[in-house]
Amino acid sequence: MTDAPSYEEAREELIEVVRTLEAGGTTLEESLALWERGEALAKVCQEWLDGARKRLDEAIGPESED
Repeated sequence: MTDAPSYEEAREELIEVVRTLEAGGTTLEESLALWERGEALAKVCQEWLDGARKRLDEAIGPESED
């Protein structure tokens, strides 16, 4: 993930993409490009969250059953 934006960067850009789409006034081609960018940014965010979850699970270790 060296070229990927940080979670915060991807989230902020995703927010802007959503705002632009919600505001309307874009052509169909622009809207499709924004949608595709939004999908890519959402994937980046999910990858960051999945990685953080994995690290937390590893730090906590196996759950002990009482």
